[in-house]
Amino acid sequence: MGDLNIKRINELYHKSQTPEGLTPEEKEEQARLRKNYVASVRANLRGQLDNINIQEKDGTITNLGEKFGKKEASEN
Repeated sequence: MGDLNIKRINELYHKSQTPEGLTPEEKEEQARLRKNYVASVRANLRGQLDNINIQEKDGTITNLGEKFGKKEASEN
């Protein structure tokens, strides 16, 4: 999600707060941009969480993405 898209989300929000509001086309654009933004944030977070390794008491390394990530992905 680029800076231009975030800027546009903010522009649409501010316009929605004015007396004129948003046109139906702008409301659709706002919804689409917000949906894409949330998907991007979730994907970035999932990528970070999938790369977390913990060292167990016995010295072995467990990748939490491999242990838990695949289970959650199949549930979605």
